[in-house]
Amino acid sequence: MHNDLVAALDIGGTKIAGALVDTAGRILLRAQRPTPAREDAETVMCAVDEVLGELVASPLWAHTKAVGIGSAGPVDASAGTVSPVNVPGWRGFPLVDRVRTASGGLPVELVGDGVAMTAAEHWLGAARGYDDALCMVVSTGVGGGLVLGGRPHPGPTGNAGHIGHISVDLDGEKCPCGGRGCVERIASGPSIARRALDKGWRPGPDGDTSAAAVAAAAAAGDPVAAASFERAAQALAAAIAAVAALVEIRIAVIGGGVAGAGDVLFVPLRKALHDYATLSFVQGVVVAPARTGRDAGLLGAAAAATVAGPASPKD
Repeated sequence: MHNDLVAALDIGGTKIAGALVDTAGRILLRAQRPTPAREDAETVMCAVDEVLGELVASPLWAHTKAVGIGSAGPVDASAGTVSPVNVPGWRGFPLVDRVRTASGGLPVELVGDGVAMTAAEHWLGAARGYDDALCMVVSTGVGGGLVLGGRPHPGPTGNAGHIGHISVDLDGEKCPCGGRGCVERIASGPSIARRALDKGWRPGPDGDTSAAAVAAAAAAGDPVAAASFERAAQALAAAIAAVAALVEIRIAVIGGGVAGAGDVLFVPLRKALHDYATLSFVQGVVVAPARTGRDAGLLGAAAAATVAGPASPKD
C-alpha cells in the first residue's frame, strides 16, 4: 500500500523531467522528454503533456495528491506563469493552469528551479537540519534560493534568493539581465571558461573549452585556469557574505556543474569567504557541496507540492 504521493516536474532548457515521489523522498516512477526549447509555446507544452501522461497512466497516479513544478525562470508563482530565458516560446505562459488541467484538477505549486534545489537540499541534502540557509546552483547560469526560519522561502513570485544577479563588481561587465557585474557574469561555467581563454589558457588536444576542462587544467597545476576559478570563488564568496549579513544564514550549499570542480572551487571559495565574512555573526557560515545531485529539481518540486515544503528535522 502506497502512502500519498506527489507528482514533480523539473522544467529546464534541455530536458523536461517528471516523477512520482513519496513522502520519504523516494522516486517511484520517472518520465523524461527533451525540451524543444526553440519551438513555439504549444510544442513545448506538448512535451510537458507527454511527461505528465506517462505519470497519469501509472496505477500509482491514484495515490497522487498534488503536483509541484520547478521551472527555469523567471517564474511568477502568484500568476502561475513562466518565462524561462532559455525557452523563448514561453513568455508569461500559463503553465500552472495547463498542468492543473492535464493532471485532472490537482493542486499545483510553482517555484523557480533555484528554489526547488533549495527545497531538495533542505529536505534531504546538505542543508538538512539548518533553519537558515542559502543554496546555489552554479552551472550555465547561477541561481539560488533561501531557507529562513526552517522553511524554504520562495517569495511572492517564487524567485527569492536569485543570487546570480546580485552585483559584486560595480564596474563589471554588462550582464544579459541588464545589470552590471553580476555574480553569474563572473562565476558561471561559461564565464569561467571565457575568462580563462581570454587570459591565455588553451585547451588540450581534444579542444574542450568547457569549465570542466578548465577545472581539470587547474587541478593539474595550470595557473591561468586556477586563477579563473579563484575569481569565480571570490564573486561567490562576496555574494554569500552579503546574504549572510542580510539574513544570517548558517550554511551555503553549492550545487550545479561548476561545483563538480571540487577543491579547485571550494578551497579558494572558503578562503575568500574568510576574507569577506568578517562580521562576528557571519564568520561561522559553513560552505558545503550539494548532495541531491541530478534529482534536486524533482525532489524540490515534490517538496514544493506539499504545504510550504517539508520542514527539515533538526539533526
